[in-house]
Amino acid sequence: MTKIVIRKTNGRYSGFSCSGHAGYAESGSDIVCAAVSVLVINTINAMEALAAEEMEVSTREEEGIIDVVFPAPPAEKGVLLMDAMVLGLQSIARQYGKKYLRLKIEEV
Repeated sequence: MTKIVIRKTNGRYSGFSCSGHAGYAESGSDIVCAAVSVLVINTINAMEALAAEEMEVSTREEEGIIDVVFPAPPAEKGVLLMDAMVLGLQSIARQYGKKYLRLKIEEV
């Protein structure tokens, strides 16, 4: 199962983490894992390239872990990109269920 935690501080995005593999299908054929990966990686790239947001990104590819920390809350474009990622992840979670994707939004 892939676990994603969206972190907010005072209602504003402060970071997120993604860990694990969905397990929907064999490696290389797992559409849930692929969809989650595309959303997460594209959001990180867009936050950097289009919204000029500063962030600290750490990865452990062999374990399927990505952690992102925003030193300062994202501005309007960054918030829109994060909202779009969350919307996409919620849609995947609804369609495929908690067996493959668990999404949590927590205040920290």
